[in-house]
Amino acid sequence: MDLLTGLLTTAFLAGGVLALAALGEVLAERVGVVNLGVEGLMAMGAITAIATVAAIPSPILGFLAALVVGALFGAVFAGATVLLKANQILCGLAMTLMGTGLASTIGKAYSGMPARAAFEGVAIPVLSGIPIFGKAFFSQNILVYLIYIILPAGLSYLMFYTRHGLNLRAVGENPAAADAAGIPVSLIRFAYVCAGSALAAGAGAYLTLAFVNSWSDGVVAGRGWIAVALVIFAGYRPIPAAFSGLLFGFITALGFVGQARGWPVAPAFLSMLPYLGTIAFIIVPVIAWQRMRRLMAAPAALGEPYFRSVR
Repeated sequence: MDLLTGLLTTAFLAGGVLALAALGEVLAERVGVVNLGVEGLMAMGAITAIATVAAIPSPILGFLAALVVGALFGAVFAGATVLLKANQILCGLAMTLMGTGLASTIGKAYSGMPARAAFEGVAIPVLSGIPIFGKAFFSQNILVYLIYIILPAGLSYLMFYTRHGLNLRAVGENPAAADAAGIPVSLIRFAYVCAGSALAAGAGAYLTLAFVNSWSDGVVAGRGWIAVALVIFAGYRPIPAAFSGLLFGFITALGFVGQARGWPVAPAFLSMLPYLGTIAFIIVPVIAWQRMRRLMAAPAALGEPYFRSVR
């Protein structure tokens, strides 16, 4: 019982990083922009949060600072891809290289330094007393509730139950038709790329303020790439994206528990589990169930710049 509670507690914590980054990528890809700079954005968010709390010991301020930095980097990326119509893949890779390199340089002064302030658990009365699940979920920090409940529900409602959400999805599916209907394609793409980038940087801040509570070079460790894969696995939908993050958090938790309890499995294999899971959960469902091809289909205009002159 204690083992299962511990596994779930770690799964919620570890999965929150991936879930938040994946939610940000859902926003960008739903409007037709592939942002492969998630890894770099997470690195910048992580170091921004650590540097902020080192100066002012407030985790909320550190998280907000990361969101602002992510939005600024997102504006640069959106300016290149949405306004200047540059290749999205190349710009995303450049963002990853720039973000990880800049974070590594800034982070030398903070390497190995514990965060001066971090998000603490907030137990919800009554609910936290529920055996197993209640102890694992309803005693977490406030960001966990935001990531698994508020954001997925809010974004899902926005996308699928509002007129604005219909416009948003139209921009990702057929920007020419959306433009003809009077929808500001470039404005919507720009805004949601910035918002998605802010959430990706927020995932980095979550990593250093709520999960590992310190900075070290390479702390993101490929989680940005896993988040991009989760968006595909989740069919570009917010709620499945959040639960996909939890699933991979559980895989990560298995590795931690296995190493802590001395399971007769090579530590390198346990550390490799999240990355093996990424491959398996993208390939296996499509092979096993052909209908998944339609459910996991990307927005029709994903990755394609929109030129109004060729509408």
